[in-house]
Amino acid sequence: MSFNVVMPALGESVTEGTVTRWLKNEGDHVAVDEPLLEVSTDKVDTEIPSPVAGTISKILVAVDQTVPVGADLVVINDGAAQSTPTAAPVATPAPAPASAAPATTAASTANTASAASAASAASNGSEVVVMPALGESVTEGTVTRWLKSVGDTIAMDEALLEVSTDKVDTEIPSPVAGTVSEIFAPADSVVPVGGRLGAIAAVGGVIKASAPAVTPPPAPVAAPVAAPVSAPAAPVAPAVTPATVAAQAPAAAPMNSISAPASRVESDSYVTPLVRKLAAELTIDLAHVPGTGVGGRIRKQDVYDAAERARAQAAPVATPSAVAAASSAAPASAPQSEKIITSVTSSPLRGTTVPMTRLRKVIAARMVESLQTSAQLTTVVEVDVTKIAKLRGKAKSSFQEREGVNLTFLPFFAVAVCEALKQHPVVNASIDGENIVYHGTENLGIAVDTERGLLVPVIKDAGDLNLGGIARRINDVALRTRDSKINPDELSGGTFTITNTGSRGALFDTPIINQPQVAILGIGSIVKRPVVITEADGEEKIAIRSMVYLAISYDHRIVDGADAARFLSTLKERLELGRFEADLGL
Repeated sequence: MSFNVVMPALGESVTEGTVTRWLKNEGDHVAVDEPLLEVSTDKVDTEIPSPVAGTISKILVAVDQTVPVGADLVVINDGAAQSTPTAAPVATPAPAPASAAPATTAASTANTASAASAASAASNGSEVVVMPALGESVTEGTVTRWLKSVGDTIAMDEALLEVSTDKVDTEIPSPVAGTVSEIFAPADSVVPVGGRLGAIAAVGGVIKASAPAVTPPPAPVAAPVAAPVSAPAAPVAPAVTPATVAAQAPAAAPMNSISAPASRVESDSYVTPLVRKLAAELTIDLAHVPGTGVGGRIRKQDVYDAAERARAQAAPVATPSAVAAASSAAPASAPQSEKIITSVTSSPLRGTTVPMTRLRKVIAARMVESLQTSAQLTTVVEVDVTKIAKLRGKAKSSFQEREGVNLTFLPFFAVAVCEALKQHPVVNASIDGENIVYHGTENLGIAVDTERGLLVPVIKDAGDLNLGGIARRINDVALRTRDSKINPDELSGGTFTITNTGSRGALFDTPIINQPQVAILGIGSIVKRPVVITEADGEEKIAIRSMVYLAISYDHRIVDGADAARFLSTLKERLELGRFEADLGL
């Protein structure tokens, strides 16, 4: 019986796709969900998986050909009935030696068994876990780590695996309580929304038995399979099932086998693909790297530190004779300024070339898109926050006890911004075609620096919160964003954004607008310095004050310079008055 694979819908507004590469040739065997070809649209480049297991009978679309959604791409013979190809293969593989025939037959058998097991999961009392929708524009996700192995018991809503998208890293919970019966998508697999991830045998259900099997050598494939960089290349098994896991247990575990972790790092703590790649480039064994992140998570800086320790241990120790020889070799007349007084530690990234991460690509595209979409410029004012600094000093301890979070300067700015947005809705707006939408709520985006890149979680209805409430929300979304626990919906829907560029000592910045918003506020570093102030009697004097620069970048299509200046003037007045005593219980 043959099956026609069609061009899938790859987004609401996507009507066609271009075939960029075939990963299989006519006559090749393919397993369920194994990638068949790569397709490019104006929004995404993705792989199209096979919906059935079988043999490629006929390729209907050539590389670089653009076809509409729903058009036939390839015909697959699932083995139920033989079909005769009507055209010569696109690429005829070299004849395999006679000794390879059993391997091909065994591989086909393994693929067919995998497809059958996936199709019969429901009939065996198993619940199939699929890739959920992780945001409006998210069409696929990458499996970064399985938290359970085949045969493990799991409770309802207990974390089953971790998935990464271009917006967020998140955990996928189990929909039922039971036992993990099968895993269809190994680590580093890219799975479309709705695609099968694994199967859970519910309480009382049937767990697929591990039947004896002979592990075949890997069959030739048309393209290399991407493997994690933290381990040497290894043969990739056709499918991950209890049978193949049991058969391969005595030997070295294959790269995509997640039921037999190779090290403590892979089994006990989450390591991002970026950190794994960096460790491989620096030849650092992650099993011996202590993690300083949340829950012992290994961060990029931990890898850098381990590399520096390794370099220091490998460096030769200077002996007195070597020092004397070096001193005698140096010219006695060398001026003091030319002598090396201190040593500088170079970053391990110096002189290297690494691919951009998925998130970095998204950030890059959106920043360029923002600049190309709107006419942006920046206005800066200077604000005296001495009164706020004094209030913060008085209330820090009591605020910590009452609210459970540390009192930083950011909540003061957030409250003042929301109040100013209510008075100046032109900077709390967006453009919809030829219309201007003045938002009725203040959904405040807070830029958060993570080891993966800059993300902007949104505090909805921030204008309805007091100082304590907004401080708790800022602390909550920042922690969950850095720990990859933020919900994808919390990364969208903002109407105005704050970025605290002063957290790393910058006096001010010219931030890029977070589309489709029309303004973003950059908060510089708070610095104590002498300024001229005017006393109540009009006398001027020099005093030490806590000063900060506030920079607003705005869309000149609907926000004029006078509008931005009025907004900043309102914000400056609110902050310099410093009337937050009621919120602080003073």
